[in-house]
Amino acid sequence: MEERAAELPDAKGMQSYAAGFVTEMSERSRLPLDYTVASLRLVDLVVDGLRRNRPVRAGVDRVLRGLGAYTGEVMVRRAGARWVDLDDGQREMFGQTVGVRMPDGRVWNPLGKVVKRFEDGPGESVERFYLLLHGRQPPRARGGAIQRAAC
Repeated sequence: MEERAAELPDAKGMQSYAAGFVTEMSERSRLPLDYTVASLRLVDLVVDGLRRNRPVRAGVDRVLRGLGAYTGEVMVRRAGARWVDLDDGQREMFGQTVGVRMPDGRVWNPLGKVVKRFEDGPGESVERFYLLLHGRQPPRARGGAIQRAAC
C-alpha cells in the first residue's frame, strides 16, 4: 500500500488529482467523464477493458487510481461527500490513504472499489456501488427544498 499511496495526494489535493486525470483521459481517449452518476458506467467499462488482457495490476495502477479518484469526486459532487484523510485503522482496512465521508458520517473507499472491479470483475460494479450507497445527501429542488417522491 505505501508505494501506491505515496503517489496519491492527501484529501485536500484529491479534487485537483481527479480533474487532472479527467483532462488526460479526455484528451487521450475522448472519454466523456462529466462527473455525472451515469458516467460511472464508463468507469466500469474502462476497467473491464483493462482486465481484458489480464495485465499485472502494477501496470494499470495509475489508471485505476485515477478512476478511483474520479469515482470519489462524483460522490463529492453528486452525493454530498467530502474527501478525508483516513486514520491508521481505516488505512489498514481500506488499503488507501484517502476516502470520502458521506453526510451521515460513513466513510467509503471509491479507490478500493475500482480496484475490486479490476480484480473481481463485473460483480463489483462502480455504478451499482454509487446507486446503492448509504448516506447520500437527498436531492435538492430549487430553493433548497428536499424533493420527495409521490407515492
